[in-house]
Amino acid sequence: MAEQESVKSLNQLLQGEHMAVDSLNVFISKTEDEDVKKALQHLQNHHRENIAALAKYIQSLGGKPQENLGMKGTMAETMLNLEFGKKADSVDIIEKVIEGETKGINMAEKVLRGALDDESRRFVEKILDQDRKHLDQFQTQVSQLLKSN
Repeated sequence: MAEQESVKSLNQLLQGEHMAVDSLNVFISKTEDEDVKKALQHLQNHHRENIAALAKYIQSLGGKPQENLGMKGTMAETMLNLEFGKKADSVDIIEKVIEGETKGINMAEKVLRGALDDESRRFVEKILDQDRKHLDQFQTQVSQLLKSN
């Protein structure tokens, strides 16, 4: 029973990672700044690594990874496309990415406080630590980019 609850919580985290990748696809397509695009792609690769690790871990628990975004993810992507139109200012994109990444970290912290067995809790803590590290790196990188522009 504990593993089923853990799988359910881990799938919530997996869905958030998929939403991050899809949102970053939108942001990448909206910026013309190659340096910002590279920073976004680096962040996106981190989320793809999380997806692979989470899916493998869920399977190791005997669970099935939920690979689709569902209505919530589709709506979020649609709203981003509407909000930014064809192209967007790099500063606006960066602010939105930081906001989204922060929300994702907050969601992961909520999952961490939820129904997880000890091993799954350690697994999520590791992902959360990496997420925080990558957000800090992204903020530093884009801060330097904005100063140089």
